[in-house]
Amino acid sequence: MAIEQAVILAGGQATRMRPYTDDAPKAMVPVAGAPILGHQLLWLAGHGVKRVVLSVGYRADMIRDYVGDGARFGLAATYAVEEQPLGRGGGMKLAARRLPDPAADFLALNGDVITHFDLGDLIARHEAARTAVTIALSPYRSNWGVVDIDDGDRVRGFVQSPVLPYWINSGVYAVAPEVVALLPDKGDHEDTTFPDLAARDRMRAYRIDGYWRGIDTVKDVKAATDELIGQGRRLAQEFAVAGA
Repeated sequence: MAIEQAVILAGGQATRMRPYTDDAPKAMVPVAGAPILGHQLLWLAGHGVKRVVLSVGYRADMIRDYVGDGARFGLAATYAVEEQPLGRGGGMKLAARRLPDPAADFLALNGDVITHFDLGDLIARHEAARTAVTIALSPYRSNWGVVDIDDGDRVRGFVQSPVLPYWINSGVYAVAPEVVALLPDKGDHEDTTFPDLAARDRMRAYRIDGYWRGIDTVKDVKAATDELIGQGRRLAQEFAVAGA
């Protein structure tokens, strides 16, 4: 099975990302010289996605100017404009209703994540499970260092930002078409739709084996930039933005 259509939730402003978002949507924050959105579109196209609907709101004009019709990224891009903030669930519903094949499964991405895991493997797991939503999970890495102590409270060492035995929502999903009607018109799908689906045993998890980072703070921008450059994943100059 191949999933060839996707939605990206790119309407957020993100006050925690200032000064990057003083006059730009969060999805346009530059990481390693190119907007988050550029990394996402090329990743999707590289895994066979042919059509993307972007849910846009704040500074939608900036996203249109950068993405255009999507051709230079190797796919076709269209837009669903939020006249007022709808939340992530409402934005996903608005965009999903503009997909070219409403009867087919689709991928959904939050507009603030950069990842390079095997999307084809997630799609294969989703199809095999015949579930409503398959949610990609990333290992939870602590934002703080931890102190290793023994039963006698002796300090044995220090570990900076360890990976903890928990899994977090990566903001990447494979979604069956039946889910669209269950999404809120306004609000967050994680507060309503997803808990309901989980209670009905209609969700499955996919544990990411590969790079993932959520871009939520200025610190994340700097860390992701260093990581991508270190991995040799800086995008071609044609996808860069001035001043990045």
